[in-house]
This record gives sequence, structure tokens and C-alpha cells, in this order.
Amino acid sequence: MTAKDAGWAGRRVFITGHTGFKGSWLALWLSDLGAQVTGYSLAAPTDPSLFEQARVREVVQHIEGDVRDGAALAVAMAQARPEVVFHLAAQPLVRYSYDAPVETYETNVMGTVHLLEACRRTPDVRAIVCITTDKCYENREWVWPYRENDPMGGHDPYSSSKGAAELVIASYRRSYFSGGGDAALASVRAGNVIGGGDWALDRLVPDIVRALEAGRRPLIRAPGSVRPWQHVLEALGGYILIAERMMDGDPEMASAWNFGPADDDSKPVGWIVERMLEAWGASGWDRPEQGEQPHEARILKLDCSKARSVLGWRPSLPLEQALEKVVEWHRAVARGEDARAVSLAQLRDYRDRFRANILEYSL
Repeated sequence: MTAKDAGWAGRRVFITGHTGFKGSWLALWLSDLGAQVTGYSLAAPTDPSLFEQARVREVVQHIEGDVRDGAALAVAMAQARPEVVFHLAAQPLVRYSYDAPVETYETNVMGTVHLLEACRRTPDVRAIVCITTDKCYENREWVWPYRENDPMGGHDPYSSSKGAAELVIASYRRSYFSGGGDAALASVRAGNVIGGGDWALDRLVPDIVRALEAGRRPLIRAPGSVRPWQHVLEALGGYILIAERMMDGDPEMASAWNFGPADDDSKPVGWIVERMLEAWGASGWDRPEQGEQPHEARILKLDCSKARSVLGWRPSLPLEQALEKVVEWHRAVARGEDARAVSLAQLRDYRDRFRANILEYSL
């Protein structure tokens, strides 16, 4: 364990959305380092879920609540007195957002407002990391990757709600978290994350896993769409690094950050499908009947030069290895192995790589 890892021992951390896929992995990571983690979230969004499979509630102070309820969120944060806040609670699905736009905007925009208001009123907070998405950018369907200062936008309700949340975060940073004794506020934008324990509907890798476990051929809607795929731990490592630097008092950290894969790991959906099938020992997939479909971006890439040059962050797990980790996790859990033990083994192995990678870059 590095000195930076040891610095989380006893640290009071507040995570919204800790029952979700990314939130559960983050809660396991920080609690494994000895942090005192309080989680505020609705019940786990899927059944099964990583939160339940890995018994995450046993390692956090679990509070069931909705970020749309600003008063309840403020009470929970006041009682937890966190030093570091990670805001992951969201309505995270593009296709669902077409069916539930009001819920999507209330959760992703006003939920962010409520979170930042609660932080303003909690004097112990020193670092706030708000997680949005790569889809917050005005997507022009071009081959060039998006940089942190490109315009916000979004065709669908989910994407535009995240673009709007970024504008809220930027306004609060300028208005209320602008230095001096104020908390530092960063927003982080990651690509399509994958990993064991993701059971969300209408996501590629979970859909493939469900089909394979049921002995079916996966149905693939858009095999030519290109996305910046990365293992969930790659993104979380970046979030944690930002929080550490903000806690160290580095003013440059309070800004927007992209965390994405190496350029050659932005791959078409069809490539992901073939590699997953190969790792699983299966073959063959089908396309569903194509009726009218809601709009989804065909191509999206992130420019992560800022994270590489300023933070020394860079991907530690190539995409083919990341896909192997997904298959390993699901096969181990399907065999009856303990999901928390499997998750912690993968997490600790990655954490060693991550810290070594940062140190090597800084040297």
C-alpha cells in the first residue's frame, strides 16, 4: 500500500449512488483503504446487483435516500460530516431517458444542485468530485476526440441533462467554491465503463453477459457504433486521484477532466462483442428486428491529454485485458465464489498497477 493509499485511512467520505455499479466499486475501493464511507442512494437499481452480491452495505454506512429530496440529503450529509464527496447518483441510461425525461432531468440536474447545496452547508467538506459522462458534449459525430473545453450539449434527455449538470457545476465552482477556505469542486467525464457486476439494462456488456449465461445468442443493435471503452476501475482511479490532489490543496484540480482509454481502445460495438464471445468460449450473435429506434450517437471519443500531462494519469488496463476481467468475474461468481472476494482481488491487483503507473510516469 502506498502513502497515498494509506492517507485514506479514517477519512470521512460521502458517496451518492453507492448502490449502483460504479458506486459499489468505489465504495469497495475506499472502504478497503480504511475510509469511513457513508453512502446515500436509492435501493440497488438492478436485481442482481453488485451492491447486493458483494454485500457492500456491510462496509459502508448505508442511507437509502433520493438526491431529488434536498432536505433529506442535507441532513444525511450534515450527520456524516464528510471531508470528501463523490457524486455518482444519476439516471444513467440513454434509452430510458426517452421514456422518463422528467425523472432524468430532476435526478441529473436538480439532484446535482441539491448535492452542491448540501456541500455548501457542510463545513468539513474539502473536496467534491461530481461524476458526469462523456455524453455531456455536443456530439458532432466527428472522428476527433472531445476536450474538456468543448461545448456542452446532448441530443437525448440523458446526454443533455448531463451537459446541463456540467453547467451547474461550473457555475457553483465560480460562485461558491472559488478558493480560499472553500471546498474544491471538480467534474469528471468518463467513457463507457465495463466491469464485473454491471447488470444494467440496455448496456452492451451486461446484455451480452445475460445472453451468454442464459445460453442465448446476444442481440446487438448497432455493431458499427464506436465508444471509448474502459474498465470501471480505470475511471475510478482517476476520480480518486483528483480527490487526493484537491485534498493536498492543488488549485489546478478544481476543473473538468476527461478519463478515457488509449486511442486504439475506442472500438466498435461489434469488436467488443467478438472479443467477449471469444473469452467466453461462445460464438455468434444476432441483430434484432429494426423498427424505429431512438437516436444514439454513432461515434464518440475523449481527449485525455489534460489528465495525462497534468495528473500523470494514463490507462493501466488494456481493453482486451479489461474484457477478460469481466468474464473472469462473472464466471467466478457463477461458480459460487464470493463476489466481494472476487471484486477485492481484482481491485487490489488493479490498484497496484495504477499506483505503479502513476509513479513511473512521474519519474
